[in-house]
Amino acid sequence: MPSVRVVSLVPSLTEAVAVTAPGTLVGATDWCTHPADLDAVRVGGTKNPDVPAIVALAPDLVIANEEENRAPDIAALRAAGVDVLVTEVRGLDQAFRELERVLDACGAERRPGWLVAAEAAWRNLGAPSAGATRHAGRLRAAVPIWRRPWMVLGRDTFAGDLLARLGVDNAYAGHAERYPRVPVEELRAAGLDLVVLPDEPYRFTRDDGPEAFPETLPAALVSGRHLTWYGPSLAEAPEVLGAALRAVYR
Repeated sequence: MPSVRVVSLVPSLTEAVAVTAPGTLVGATDWCTHPADLDAVRVGGTKNPDVPAIVALAPDLVIANEEENRAPDIAALRAAGVDVLVTEVRGLDQAFRELERVLDACGAERRPGWLVAAEAAWRNLGAPSAGATRHAGRLRAAVPIWRRPWMVLGRDTFAGDLLARLGVDNAYAGHAERYPRVPVEELRAAGLDLVVLPDEPYRFTRDDGPEAFPETLPAALVSGRHLTWYGPSLAEAPEVLGAALRAVYR
C-alpha cells in the first residue's frame, strides 16, 4: 500500500504523480485522461468535484490548482479536514517549481527523469523556429480557447509563455483579463500573423475554427495537452508544438 493517499483534481498533475509514483493516486477527475491505464476512483469534474466522495476516500492530500479548481470546493474539502495543496502556474519556470513541490508532497521523487528531460528540452531551445520560416521577426498570434463565445489567452498565462519561447507572441498578452472574450470580427481585424487553435478545452478541428478566419491567415492546430498541461508532456512539447507551428508555413 502506498504511504500517501492522493486525490488529484488537476489532469496534468494527475499524470505527473501517476507516472512518478504509481499507486499513490486513489482518486482523480473525469478529465484525467493520462495515463490511459490510471486505476483511481473518479470523483467528478475539475469544476464540480464530488466533495463527499473525495472525503470518503480518506486521502492524505488533495492536489488542486487556483485556476482549474473552484475556491468553494477547496474550502469545503479543508472544512472537512482534508489537506489540500493548491498550485499556481502562470509560466514555465513556475510550473517546474510547482511540480517539484507536488511530487515532494506526494512522497514521490522530487526530480524524476521526465522532469529533468523537460527542463533540458526547454532550456536547449534554439532560435525561435516558427517565425524564422516566414520572416526575421517574431509571429504575432491570437490563441482562442473557446468558441460561442470566442475567448482567447490574455495576460499572464502558462500557454502564452510556452508560445513566446517558441517565437510566437500572444497578441492579447497585455489585456487586463487572463481569458478575455473577443468577438471574432475583432480577431479577424487584429493584424495577426497566425491563429493558434488548441484541441482543448474547446476541441478545435480543421472543420471547426479555421473557417472563421480569413483564408490568408494561417491557422495552426496544436495539441492542447502539450500547450496547456504541466507534467510529463512538457518533455516533448517543444518538438510537438514547434512542428505544428512550422507546418503552416511550409
